[in-house]
Amino acid sequence: MSGATSSSMGRSLSAKVTDRLQDICGRSFARLAGAADEVAGQLGHWVAAPGDVSAATEVLRLAAECELSVVPRGAGTKIDWGSTPARVDIVLDTGRLAGFGHHRENPSEIEVGAGTPFRSIQDRLARSGQRLSFDPPSTGAGATLGGVLAAGEAGPLRLRYGGPADQVTELRHLNPDGVLRVVRTDVGGPGRGARRSRPTTTNLPPDVRVDSAWANADTGGWPTDAGEQMGLLCGSNGGLGLVVQATLRTQPLPETRIYVARPVANPLEVSDLVGEVRAADVGESAIELDLAGGAELSQFVNAEHPSVAGRSALGAGSLVVLVEGERADVDDRVRRLRRVLGGRVTTSSGAPRWWGRYPFGTGDVVLRIEAEPRHLSSAMYAFVDHLRTPVPIRGSVAAGVVHAVLPSPFVAAERVVSVVEVLRRLLLLREGTCVVVAAPAGIRELVDLWGGLPGLSRLGEIKERIDPARRLAPGRLPGGH
Repeated sequence: MSGATSSSMGRSLSAKVTDRLQDICGRSFARLAGAADEVAGQLGHWVAAPGDVSAATEVLRLAAECELSVVPRGAGTKIDWGSTPARVDIVLDTGRLAGFGHHRENPSEIEVGAGTPFRSIQDRLARSGQRLSFDPPSTGAGATLGGVLAAGEAGPLRLRYGGPADQVTELRHLNPDGVLRVVRTDVGGPGRGARRSRPTTTNLPPDVRVDSAWANADTGGWPTDAGEQMGLLCGSNGGLGLVVQATLRTQPLPETRIYVARPVANPLEVSDLVGEVRAADVGESAIELDLAGGAELSQFVNAEHPSVAGRSALGAGSLVVLVEGERADVDDRVRRLRRVLGGRVTTSSGAPRWWGRYPFGTGDVVLRIEAEPRHLSSAMYAFVDHLRTPVPIRGSVAAGVVHAVLPSPFVAAERVVSVVEVLRRLLLLREGTCVVVAAPAGIRELVDLWGGLPGLSRLGEIKERIDPARRLAPGRLPGGH
């Protein structure tokens, strides 16, 4: 069946699916979708919130039986990011797949359900002096672990610890047929010696089938390396599997955290300072940049907009270095860092208000720019040259990842397309990328969201192998696969 949400859907099928979903999830947890259940502009037909892995399996089996598509949703904080799905029949809400698993033999790991709010995980760990060493920027209260992993989000600590895939040691996800796959990596994460290993079946409901492909070395269309599988799932927007549970690496909370801030005026100054800090080898955990937009932008942005909140002046910019560890060692490294940065350096035990926050709000055009740190300044200057004014830019500049925001009243759709094309041509020569993370509908329809992102064709091939019927979030993968 194609396009179950179209007017051609028979009432009998709609009633049948509604009844079946309510039988699986409970009458209070399955319903017809409403206006608030859009996914990047595409309205779903049903919303189902399974209460456990067994119920999630049954929802996927029902979808396969009725040839329906399924789009996972956590708290919905990033539901408008990325490509508009080709169709949305069932929105599978993971909010009830929450909670913490049994005590693991390894005390430096924690087992967490996909629907668990990320903030709850950090709060629970903090009570025992631990933390997760990836810190996705705030996208609103309640953002879930599953949503963070699906979006591949990483924050300031990515400079030292890598992204979310580097912090996950085991990932449990359901394939389009409702079969559970368990991916386990060795210590180190993707690209650091991770190897495929046989999944464990402890604590699984008796009616949940684990993919037997592991026993006969058939990977079911997946790459053979577990680290690569993990990297593909983290950032797939639910298009390769429904994540139901993850085991995460934890670390002790540092005794001391000091934020060393220096005002900056332009991207070239930022590039020079980042190079000097990295060369000084002070063991920094993060180097974050916050550059404001120009005066012309202020008429469109109120004081509470994420791009300017917390600043004393709209034109100010700041480079902030985080140093963590034992108090005496941190004090010594901060002294060395102050000498390197020079200028008007300030230190604080608390983060700036903008730290760990995206510089954009609802309705903005959001660009994610990735390149070698020394090349980012060229991309930043490209905005000035093309728009004739700076725009707000924030991110992990030393890790080569920043977000730029164009508040939607500021530019016409055609101008956004032009800016993106200019940036991509510039970055192509520097092995960098520019992705349109989010945009209003009128702009989304005109601009190529992904551009020539490396690996898109391979991603499409993997999608075709593991989900030939395109049941899981069709069109949501990078590249629109």
